[in-house]
Amino acid sequence: MEKSKEQILVNRLLLKEEEAWKEFFGTYSGSLTYVCSRYIIGKDDVHDVLQNSFIKMFRSIDSFEYRGNGSLKAWITRIVVNESLKHIREHPDFKISADEFEIPDIPDEEEPNLDEIPQAEIMEMIRALPEGYRTVFNLYVFENKSHKDIASLLGIAENSSASQFHRAKGMLAQKIKEYKMVKKAQYE
Repeated sequence: MEKSKEQILVNRLLLKEEEAWKEFFGTYSGSLTYVCSRYIIGKDDVHDVLQNSFIKMFRSIDSFEYRGNGSLKAWITRIVVNESLKHIREHPDFKISADEFEIPDIPDEEEPNLDEIPQAEIMEMIRALPEGYRTVFNLYVFENKSHKDIASLLGIAENSSASQFHRAKGMLAQKIKEYKMVKKAQYE
């Protein structure tokens, strides 16, 4: 059975080949920056979290178990998410309940169509959410965590996670609606 490029890279990483680590960094740094920047806003903070993540990957590559194509990316993404959450928890200005925002309830049938909006715009909308909303939203949507898991990760109540997610969805729906109105007005 022929080995995949990912599996060959993993074997080289396990041998601590310097060139393999350069290749690894070149291959994955962009996507990992994207993952990290969903959670962390400041450019310097993103850089710090990524640096810590790569150090952790280097130090723990021996514990990585290749389980097929995509398993390396899943493992390194999990490390970046965990390091991002660690960074968030370590900063006292992190707020999980920013209840000062009034968010209208958005019925399910009114959820916006995202196909018409560039991915970069959606990313900016997500990054503009208050930190607590953004963190819960990312964990629920992108990491497929349950509210129970999120509550455990962030040290909050399960219903707080659900509430934060609902508010994040409402804020995003409002931002998307405003974006579409602006775009429509530009073309009229």
